[in-house]
Amino acid sequence: MDWKTLFFTADGRIGRSSFWIAWLVLLGVNVVLGWIPLLGWFLSLATIYCFVCIYAKRLHDMGKSGWLQIVPMLITFALPVVGLFAFGGMAIGAGLADQGEAATAATVLGGLGGFLITLCLAFVVGLGFLIWVGASNGQSGDNKYGPPPLPAAV
Repeated sequence: MDWKTLFFTADGRIGRSSFWIAWLVLLGVNVVLGWIPLLGWFLSLATIYCFVCIYAKRLHDMGKSGWLQIVPMLITFALPVVGLFAFGGMAIGAGLADQGEAATAATVLGGLGGFLITLCLAFVVGLGFLIWVGASNGQSGDNKYGPPPLPAAV
């Protein structure tokens, strides 16, 4: 499989080694793009499509739909946003209320703690999904997504 097919199409299947190599390449690209202000950050958003493609192909190898990756993505991205609004609103409300400095500080710290917990949960869900997809065995024979991937050349 050539690199264009690997990174830019969601059709077919890839094995564990191809998945991890592609994932590490994309991680490296995102690290480098993160050092370039503004333009690099926007370009790193474009790599999300490449991540979706490699996850879809890996899920296909396991006999699962590529759409399954939406569940952990929604949790990983939505949970911190919900936490920010829920616990951030709690902190803002405490700042606007006239309850004394100690009570305000306790409420703000509680809101910050709740937000940090949601961030940790989102990280654990994303990491767990990555490990599950990257470590699970693929189906040995043909499935509805195509023939099994060729073994990686050593």
